[in-house]
Amino acid sequence: MNVRKRYLFVLLGLSGAFLVYKTIYSGAADRYKQWNVTGGSRENIKYADLKQIDTSNVGKLEVAWVYHSENNDQSRFGSMQCNPIVVDHVLYGVSPKLKLFAIDAATGKEKWNFDPADSTANKTWHRNSVNMNRGVAYWEEGDDKRIIYTVGPIAFAVNATTGKLVSTFGKDGGIDLRKGLERDEDKVFIAPTSPVMIFKNLFFLSGYVGEETPGYIRAFDVKTGTQKWVFHTIPHPGEPGYETWEDKTAYKRMGSTNSWSGFSLDEKRGTLFAGTGNPTNDFYGGDRLGKGLYANSVLAIDALTGKLKWHFQTVHHDVWDMDISSPPILTTVTHKGKKIDAVAQTTKTGLIFVFNRETGEPLFPIEERKVATNTSIPGEKLWPTQPFPVLPKPFARQILTENDLNTLVSDSSYQDIRKRFKTYRSEGIYTPPSREGTIVFPGYDGGGEWGGPAFDPESNILYVNANEMAWVLNLVENEAPKTAVRTNMEAGAALYNKHCMVCHGPERLGAGDYPSIVNAGSKYNIKQFTDLLSTGRRMMPGFNHLTKEEKAAIGSFILNLKSEQGKIYKGPAETNSTEKAKSSFGSTGYNKFLTKEGYPAISPPWGTLNAIDLNTGEYVWKIPLGEFEELKKKGIPATGRENYGGPVVTSGGLIFIAATADGKFRAINKKNGKILFETDLPAPGVATPAVYEIKGKQYVVIACGGSKWGGKSSDAYVAFALPEK
Repeated sequence: MNVRKRYLFVLLGLSGAFLVYKTIYSGAADRYKQWNVTGGSRENIKYADLKQIDTSNVGKLEVAWVYHSENNDQSRFGSMQCNPIVVDHVLYGVSPKLKLFAIDAATGKEKWNFDPADSTANKTWHRNSVNMNRGVAYWEEGDDKRIIYTVGPIAFAVNATTGKLVSTFGKDGGIDLRKGLERDEDKVFIAPTSPVMIFKNLFFLSGYVGEETPGYIRAFDVKTGTQKWVFHTIPHPGEPGYETWEDKTAYKRMGSTNSWSGFSLDEKRGTLFAGTGNPTNDFYGGDRLGKGLYANSVLAIDALTGKLKWHFQTVHHDVWDMDISSPPILTTVTHKGKKIDAVAQTTKTGLIFVFNRETGEPLFPIEERKVATNTSIPGEKLWPTQPFPVLPKPFARQILTENDLNTLVSDSSYQDIRKRFKTYRSEGIYTPPSREGTIVFPGYDGGGEWGGPAFDPESNILYVNANEMAWVLNLVENEAPKTAVRTNMEAGAALYNKHCMVCHGPERLGAGDYPSIVNAGSKYNIKQFTDLLSTGRRMMPGFNHLTKEEKAAIGSFILNLKSEQGKIYKGPAETNSTEKAKSSFGSTGYNKFLTKEGYPAISPPWGTLNAIDLNTGEYVWKIPLGEFEELKKKGIPATGRENYGGPVVTSGGLIFIAATADGKFRAINKKNGKILFETDLPAPGVATPAVYEIKGKQYVVIACGGSKWGGKSSDAYVAFALPEK
């Protein structure tokens, strides 16, 4: 080989190496310029490295397109909480009726849709139920491109190009998630609300489950749908954590302990991160004494094997419904002068836990502090300490005193809330549940909620929105039947108190996010009602563990079917069977502490947006998020509003967020919290925005479902962009 050829060979070799390096480097550098995963990336940090829209021009934003996912059919609206994804200029999302759609991400023009209720397109798994869905996942291998998403208990694989089911996945394109949970599949209920996470050829899910269904984390083959591994969030004999349950049969009968909020993934280490909720039931722990791993825990799991790497429990023996409500986020921070790959977890309690991603070691000290344990509830044994990170300080208030009550209302209204408050227990976070009423603050929806935080890798600042709402927890005893023979009316009332009152209240009037069912008889016949009990709907779980006689008895009671109420109840008697999760106490419902006018009974702020430096654990700024128009007209400064859905932060210096009950969409200066842009949406955007770029043009899109608080609802996805020059 002559010198010239050798030189050319070396040059070509170097060029090839450079191209390989450039491809790898560009992939790393560009991962925040796309939105092909829910949350923007597998780290789930909701960050977009896009700066066409910035602090100088965001005020010029205008609507680029609107897509009506149900063709404006008013009868088909329900809450939309989907964070859509964008792959190869196509946006994928889900409608209120869980229809999967693909649209041109630049124009909003529909390419195809898949309707799970269409028995022609979906001959085996057609679903008419309406549960929640917060996103979908994309996978490809060569020309094989798929969307994996869930509808009720079914996981579907849909061809991302055609919108047709992938027939080789499971059976006719779907798999039944009730199988593989090691319980009677005819009695379990599962309806994942968060998108699956994909790694290599595996996808992972847990999900929203019924009270007698375990929320195990499972891995499935993305090509075939075959279950590959299961992680028992309620440990079995011989597994670590089993010793933390005093009842050694808990693994056979307890439910929940589920990762309903979704996942994040460290691809380099092959580690799946998850947060879990509390066990059955939410408010009484007498049937599940002990710390109860792996409830309320941050979990680091080997994604290929399902083996636990490390864990941390954020609440011991939770009886306040303080689930970990959003996925852990994966960050890199500067701690004690060193760059450390970390995982940060915001919680309903308003606390932020930050760990070394590799070891699980806390980056800021965590103290086990004594909490109140004095309870009059028989059988209950509260845990004497709870973990509190020294830094960051809580991003939501955790104690409510008489001095914190709402004084913006009339004196008579103030005296009313003051009188009620004096009857409640309110001794700060982790006040024991009680019959007379316990203030839960932060409330059942946080503090931090399922939208989760955004993280800016440029500054290492975390942005998290919070609810500051107090709720009231009243326990009631589940009484055993006084006679062996009961009518459907008597049995139905008892079954309602046990299974339904926690959401719809003792008078069936509903509260908070749960509707009144006083007039359910005008909407449903007995068959429709019992079908509803089986399938669930939106936030309502299915009750597959109930027998047909139990469902009929509940139906006779709720629908006020006089002809059925007097008949002798022939269903199973209440027993102390170890095969079912039995509790001695239930709750009267999810009741917010409100004034007569419907305002929060506490002083503002009622919703906030917080900026926290994760290098130091110190706050950068805090602002109220949202407002009441009528209070604003009275000259009252912004109070903040209840909010659901998370923020997105960009390299253009902005935070985009909807979330609030006032139905606004806002752009905020990430450095100082100043609102730079604000507009009204068709309905509140109870979702997290997606930020992406198509052919050099940046877009921000938000699902505007509304219906969280009543009032406006919509099927619209609205995209914003700068006007053409």
